[in-house]
Amino acid sequence: MDKYQEQPHLLDHHLEGMMNSLLEIVWDSASPPPLVHLAFKFLYIITKVRGYKRFLPLFPHEVRDLQPVLDMLAKQNPRDPETWETRYMLLLWLSMICLIPFDLARFDGNLVSLEGQARQPTMDRILDIAKCYLVVSDKARDAAAVLVSKFIVRPDVKQSRMADFLEWVLSMLSKSSSQTMEGTVIVNGMLQALAQLFKHGKREDCLPYAATVLECLDSCKLSESNQMVLRKLGMKLVQRLGLTFVKPKVAKWRYQRGCRSLAANLQAQGAAVQNQKREVAAAEAEADDDEEYDIPAEIENVVEQLLVGLKDKDTIVRWSAAKGIGRITGRLPKELADDVIGSLLDCFSFQETDNAWHGGCLALAELGRRGLLLPSRIPDVVPVMLKALTYDEKRGACSVGSNVRDAACYVCWAFDASTSPALVIAAVFDRDVNCRRAASAAFQENVGRQGTFPHGIDILTAADYFAVGNRVNCYLTISVIRELSTKALHNITPQAPEYMANVVLPRLLPLSVGSDLHTRHGAILACAEITHALFCTLIEKLSLSKMPFRGDPIISGWQWLINDSLRHLTLVSSAARQHIKESAVTALAALCNEFYINERREADPALQDELVTQYVSELQNSEEMIRCGFSRALGALPRFLLKGRLQQVLEGLKKVTIISPEDVSFAEARRDALIAIAKVCQTVGVKGDGSQQEFVCRDNVDQIYATLLTGVTDYTTDSRGDVGGWVREAAMTSLMEVTLLLVQNEAELINASICKQIMCWLAQQSAEKIDKFRAHAGSVFLTLLHFDHPPVPHIPHREELERIFPRWQKETLNWNAASEAFPRITQLLGLPAYQYHVLLGLSVSVGGLTETTLRYSAQSLFDHMKKIQSDPSALGSFCETLLKVFEDNLRNDRVSVPLLTMLDQMLANGCFDMFTEQENHPFPVKLFTLCKEEIKRSKDIRKLRSSIGVFCGLIQFQGDMREKVFFQLFLLLCHPFPIIRKTTASQVYEMLLTYSDVVEPAIMEQATAILSDTNWEAELPVVRERRNCLCDLMKVPRPQCAAPAPLPFLGKGKRQELLHFSSKMMT
Repeated sequence: MDKYQEQPHLLDHHLEGMMNSLLEIVWDSASPPPLVHLAFKFLYIITKVRGYKRFLPLFPHEVRDLQPVLDMLAKQNPRDPETWETRYMLLLWLSMICLIPFDLARFDGNLVSLEGQARQPTMDRILDIAKCYLVVSDKARDAAAVLVSKFIVRPDVKQSRMADFLEWVLSMLSKSSSQTMEGTVIVNGMLQALAQLFKHGKREDCLPYAATVLECLDSCKLSESNQMVLRKLGMKLVQRLGLTFVKPKVAKWRYQRGCRSLAANLQAQGAAVQNQKREVAAAEAEADDDEEYDIPAEIENVVEQLLVGLKDKDTIVRWSAAKGIGRITGRLPKELADDVIGSLLDCFSFQETDNAWHGGCLALAELGRRGLLLPSRIPDVVPVMLKALTYDEKRGACSVGSNVRDAACYVCWAFDASTSPALVIAAVFDRDVNCRRAASAAFQENVGRQGTFPHGIDILTAADYFAVGNRVNCYLTISVIRELSTKALHNITPQAPEYMANVVLPRLLPLSVGSDLHTRHGAILACAEITHALFCTLIEKLSLSKMPFRGDPIISGWQWLINDSLRHLTLVSSAARQHIKESAVTALAALCNEFYINERREADPALQDELVTQYVSELQNSEEMIRCGFSRALGALPRFLLKGRLQQVLEGLKKVTIISPEDVSFAEARRDALIAIAKVCQTVGVKGDGSQQEFVCRDNVDQIYATLLTGVTDYTTDSRGDVGGWVREAAMTSLMEVTLLLVQNEAELINASICKQIMCWLAQQSAEKIDKFRAHAGSVFLTLLHFDHPPVPHIPHREELERIFPRWQKETLNWNAASEAFPRITQLLGLPAYQYHVLLGLSVSVGGLTETTLRYSAQSLFDHMKKIQSDPSALGSFCETLLKVFEDNLRNDRVSVPLLTMLDQMLANGCFDMFTEQENHPFPVKLFTLCKEEIKRSKDIRKLRSSIGVFCGLIQFQGDMREKVFFQLFLLLCHPFPIIRKTTASQVYEMLLTYSDVVEPAIMEQATAILSDTNWEAELPVVRERRNCLCDLMKVPRPQCAAPAPLPFLGKGKRQELLHFSSKMMT
């Protein structure tokens, strides 16, 4: 039932049926007591999920139910801790039966029992039961309070028993102490009974006793109790007493909100309608002022206690007091209500604790929600709310105030006030997720209610309830804790550089030398981030403006700042890192083009040597981000700085792209190096007969392509996932850029082998499982295929490709959608040049875990296999390629595991039925050998389970290998992993039923019985015995345990020493 806690209303249609089924057990006299208790326990579980108020009316409540329920309660032991659910449900049931509209005296009849003893009247029996259970310590106490609220207010009971019952309750309260455990239980029960009674009883019935109860409550001094529940119940009772003292009349002076509809508020006439309603409300309020209110003196005491309750140390007590303030204020005259609000605003002084601020905000929100905060109070309330939205008080090493800020958002939600800037700031920059979400919800409510917040819909689109849940997203993305705040200032600086320089920095500088450690730290960080963002932009703009700084020492300072920014990318958050890197690289390019070139349009040799050598040396730094920064910096250098140094730069970038054990996780560095290579090539240009130190030419084009093609094979994974995908994506983009550069200048530099490799690798990436990378590969593939200025030479099977991918589909084909991509890419399996790579990519997709990708890729593959079933040559070529893919990727789990899954599906779908009639066909024989080698000594559960399916599928092929397949499967029946044994048994069972011709019918029945009846998860000796029975039955040799390897020749002395050591270890 717990799964219905979030949406319990889903149970409503089934509640009555569940209750009737369980009550049948209760009514059945043959049901043993444990079963009856179990039925009531289930009823309690349902009640707990749905709530007793919704469940209560479903109980049978006819006259005939009264005596049986009373009798069942009489048999209960109030102190039995095992059956409290039974007592709880019986008391709730009795509270429902008490509503029958008949005088209880009519059920008494002859009060003399058969034994001549006087029987207790029904009314007294119920009252005694209620009193008995009001002083127990379990959940039945709550049900007894509900029973009292229903029973005492009956017309016949209140006349004769109400005064006595209240006297008993007050005497129990007076005698009990909340400082003892027993006294706490009693006081709890009495307070619950009184609170329920004054909540459900009629005012005229309860009013005569209200003053006495309030006096007794004052004497109990519950506000001094250390029990939170008692203080909360005290607040609840005080507000109920206050509501009893004043007439149940809603104040006509309340503020009328106007339209609650967003559409109505956005219409022009909305304002006129709202003004009209307010004028009517004001007229009614003036007429109401003339009425005389007879307000009892006790109300002052009640309001005072509730105001004290707003400062309680526990939230639940403050919340109860806030609701009481709202309810009672709604029944007071306008002047008295305004006095209450004035007293409430006294909570918001900085001499008060955060508890008082929180309670005050809750009370203001309740008043605003009920329309009791008039527009005349806006000048007093809005400043308080703005302070509360930023309330933060340090307590030692931590700070408090998140609950105050959250409650302040609730005030803004409830009260129409112009607080949109403060709400946006809270929604985006508060460090607590609940405050950000509360501010976003309040902002959304006011946008919908008023329709006057500037850019309201746009702000909500960027900072909705879910977007503000992620702190990093709020500070670094939505914005345009100290470290995150300073990085947010960095992001904002490019949007308003003058404001940041003229307003923000002057305010931060005094804080950076202040006395408070945390403020000083945050201010210094903020100054650093703002100046950094300003300087990067400044260098770029000044360089582009051709300022007269040539030869000035300030240029060296600018160069140092750019280099320093690139060296310290590690210290910057990942979200801001890319922006800083781009800013620094852009500034570097502008600086070099303006200040490092002489009149002959050349670079100073010394400066060129120093800059290029320094940047290339940084490419081997042990910090990944430094490699990233300087790779991109080399890619941004202008042509005159690369002239004569091209080979040095390309060699340095090539080393970054090489994966070594020390930097295997440096995927971002490899990505940026590949991007830089393409940028460098575009900068220096192409000249076939030129020098490799100055141009892309015949001498270095093969080296460039080899480096870029290496990036397409990067499948590195770490805790971040497939980080190699970033490298592959960059490699594909760079291959496209370099290829188009060569095609447009000297296409003869592209040889057929290189072009074939590029297109095949792109085809493989277009067939793989990750949508993003598949879409990018497909886009690059079609760009190269359909490029016309001039066309890319040497593309294999160009005509067939243009038929599969028509030119008009280049922009419309959605490669992200598996349903569109795979039916087309699988057609490349029929083209010999692409078959290997496409099959390699499909293996990962068909054997993957993503349902949509798996479904469409598998269906497209099976459709292709159906087309070639009647073509032995095509099928033979496909099978050879498939075995080649398997052989090349043995023990490469990225490919081999999904490949086994794909083979299992292909065998099950009859893709190789043509070979089943031929004995010892080479395809299944080779496939069996490869599968056996793949799982050798493997502990990968997924790989082993996939191989079982392949072995079972291979049983359909005739010849000697059937015995080998059985032998391999029987080996797996005794695998050390129980899950593998169980899976093998299950699949062998299905295999025997599917391919019934592989064993004789007489053996089939015995074999399937052993497979289905054996517990394959039992101990290995037991399992091995059953496995050997199968081997004997099917005439397959029993697998034997491998003999231990002989000891190497060590000489007599060493051998004896080793044997002695081994025997000691064994003992």
